[in-house]
Amino acid sequence: MLVQTGTRVAPGWTRHQRVARYNSVVMKQIAAWALMLGLPVSAQEIKIGVVGLVHSHVWGHLGTILKGDKVQLAGIAETVPELIAEAKRRGAPEGVFHADWRKMLEATKPQVVWAFVENNRHLEIVEFCAPRKIHVMFEKPLASTYADALKIQALANKHGIQVMTNYQMAWWSPNYTAKKLADAGELGRVWRLRGVVGHGGPGQPTGLNKWFFNWLTDPEQNGAGSLMDFGCYNALWSLWYLGRPESVYAQTNQLRPETFPKVEDNSTMILKYKNGVGLFEGSWDLPRSFQDLEVFGLNGSAYMTREGVKLRKGRAPETAAEVEPLPADRAEPVAYMVSRIKSGQPLEGLVALDINVQVVEIIEAAKQSVKTGAAVRLPRR
Repeated sequence: MLVQTGTRVAPGWTRHQRVARYNSVVMKQIAAWALMLGLPVSAQEIKIGVVGLVHSHVWGHLGTILKGDKVQLAGIAETVPELIAEAKRRGAPEGVFHADWRKMLEATKPQVVWAFVENNRHLEIVEFCAPRKIHVMFEKPLASTYADALKIQALANKHGIQVMTNYQMAWWSPNYTAKKLADAGELGRVWRLRGVVGHGGPGQPTGLNKWFFNWLTDPEQNGAGSLMDFGCYNALWSLWYLGRPESVYAQTNQLRPETFPKVEDNSTMILKYKNGVGLFEGSWDLPRSFQDLEVFGLNGSAYMTREGVKLRKGRAPETAAEVEPLPADRAEPVAYMVSRIKSGQPLEGLVALDINVQVVEIIEAAKQSVKTGAAVRLPRR
């Protein structure tokens, strides 16, 4: 391994200061080589670049990044003054902002990019990052189209990078409690899933929210409306519990065309299995927030929400299942990505690449079903 020895030091530095400076440079170069070779890396050496601020989920995660205890912020790429001002208000320092995301990544060389951009831009992010061995994180879904999802998968596999698709429920303890009960046979053979995900809609096209609203309600940039926005949660649950369905049937409603003139605001999917079924709703027209899943077995059922899991066996009274907290490295997206990079292990479970390619496949089949009025068989070719 070649190590650059010409490190810059200040006049009058002591021998101890010079040695410390030299060791710092060497360690950074070792970390860079380790990433190139796929070897474990210290968390302190992992830098993250934030590309885009137009996805409002960024405001729930920026604070974790800025704390700096898991990753170091390499830079933020954004050109919208209002969004930059909001990031500064939340603690982002003046010098981290860049107008050109590609130039930012070339200059700062982060190991991870978290892109808060429109869904139909996910592929271009991976096309740039994958050859440079930069791991990528997206807010759900993986892509706006199945074709893009397949290309992302191929690029990630070719260049050996991790691509995470982030979902809120992926970090909820009750979500794993319900799955554990099902896997342990507590419900009997699982054959039916019923999920509802949604709320009253993506707010108003005003203020900071307009940047999110405008692309989320665009069929090209988002990939659909509520069918994409919330159907992806439901598709993921179905794949997690029952695997790939045989066919997908879907219907949608445009209940508020004055608010959402270009996309559906309510959607329903029926996923058919040889020995089971998934019944799912994704809506922007609900009176309150839902991210609920009911898992039915032949002997019982489990109802999961963020608050907990209610278990019923046969006709017995409902009981609350014991929910164990998740380990620290599985309770939050940045921590999980860092742990996977450090260990050299692939992402697993709900945020992994392959299952999220299939999520987009299901949503694409659902969109086709809406157009034709017929069920669409899987796998899609």
